[in-house]
Amino acid sequence: MESPIVYPVNKMVEAGIPTYVAFSWVATAFILIVAFMARRSQKLVPRGTQNVVEVLIEFFLDLAENTIGHMGRHFFPFIATIGIYILVCNFLGLIPGFSAPTDNLNTTVALALPVFFATHYYGIKTHKLSYIKHFVGPIRSLPALPLMILMFVIEVIGHLARPLTLSVRLFGNMIAKHKILLILAILAPAIVPTTILGLGVLVAVIQAFVFVLLTALYLAGAVEEAH
Repeated sequence: MESPIVYPVNKMVEAGIPTYVAFSWVATAFILIVAFMARRSQKLVPRGTQNVVEVLIEFFLDLAENTIGHMGRHFFPFIATIGIYILVCNFLGLIPGFSAPTDNLNTTVALALPVFFATHYYGIKTHKLSYIKHFVGPIRSLPALPLMILMFVIEVIGHLARPLTLSVRLFGNMIAKHKILLILAILAPAIVPTTILGLGVLVAVIQAFVFVLLTALYLAGAVEEAH
């Protein structure tokens, strides 16, 4: 008998909705339900759901402020939203019968592109035309013009590669995790199930952390003064 969650997901898949989209909706619904529960159970001394949510929120807030600096609190909602969403999506892949939306390249690209556009939007908004200084290196005298052009080309290629590396890194690691866990489960189904699950949790957490850390670093590099 199918679970109350898997059954409607299977119905959506039968209706032509891709599996990764259906489970993305499951992840979104879960986040909204937990947020609503935490909001309704707010107390001066946090307990239960509120306690877990506050720990997560404080972690992402500290990450944003320590990495980006004075604009960290401004970017905190963006970073926390991406981090929590990726974490929940990664954890879905550990539940039997479920699928992690982040093991599909369409999902990871959809997460990486907003990071890319936000980086350059805020870079231009903060520095105006001076944002070009981030791409030409530390030497800006006329005799060094060829070197500046070379640095500009290298920097542009590096920035264009960022959404590719962000999306492929998350996608590749999640696919690899599933394959490794599947192989280990086949080889030793009754010996190391707890170890297998622990490995999956570790990979899910690390990949979410790496994605948001790189996001924070990219934003920090865009809004800082060029030297």
